[in-house]
Amino acid sequence: FKIRTGLNAVLGRSDAERARGGIGASTGNHGLGIAYAGRLTGTPITVCVPEGNNPEKNAAIRALGATLVEAGASYEETIQACRALQESQGLALLHSTNDPLVVAGAGTMTLEYLRQAPELDALVLALGGGSQAVGALTVAAALRPSLKVYAVGAAGAPAQFESWRRGERLEAQPAQTFAEGIATGSAYALTFDALRAGLAGFVQVTDDEIRAAIRDLLRFTGNLAEGAGAAGLAGLRKLAPQLRGQRVGIAICGGNLSVAELQRTLATA
Repeated sequence: FKIRTGLNAVLGRSDAERARGGIGASTGNHGLGIAYAGRLTGTPITVCVPEGNNPEKNAAIRALGATLVEAGASYEETIQACRALQESQGLALLHSTNDPLVVAGAGTMTLEYLRQAPELDALVLALGGGSQAVGALTVAAALRPSLKVYAVGAAGAPAQFESWRRGERLEAQPAQTFAEGIATGSAYALTFDALRAGLAGFVQVTDDEIRAAIRDLLRFTGNLAEGAGAAGLAGLRKLAPQLRGQRVGIAICGGNLSVAELQRTLATA
């Protein structure tokens, strides 16, 4: 998924912008996507991550040839540091959410869902910034209006859920969850209105519920998902009573669980 959005974000820039280079803030997966796109296209990429970020993701970003900058105690602080570097160095800002190119890239995932399973009634998707869900809503509106899209957020990072529930965009809210891919402290201008208008529902899941989903995905499917990657299954369990009898898809999106977090997750089984 993040390779799709990263490629779209980089390939959609002008030749001059790619020559100067791009920069993005990330807790890892968006950074991996734009770093991969940078390597394929010869575009210099800088990725800003929070201090103490997932070490495996940091190592993978560096291995793809990107410059890694650790800045900020939270993702919101990392975004501020990223913007300062972007302005001082004249780089193209490759935002993980507030970028139509990213949302368009995210929509290709739902195109594939509908090609492989055109009978789907609903999608249950983890929600960080919202590009994946808005991409799904956009494709559904054009190709399958009956397809319902549900969002799943981390209870420890409630900014997106509370923004959706209240109908006002909240920013710089606390975010405390091991699922860094959805540890979002703000609702974003590009995706907020579409999420508010289009989502069929929005549920929150605890870290313990996410860890249980990680264990079950590993046990029953052989897939190792990180917290954000397992959130769809955790959310589906909460939505099961109202989705009973329907054909539902989830996205196992994000497989970069750190060794330390894997040990912690298995130890709590």
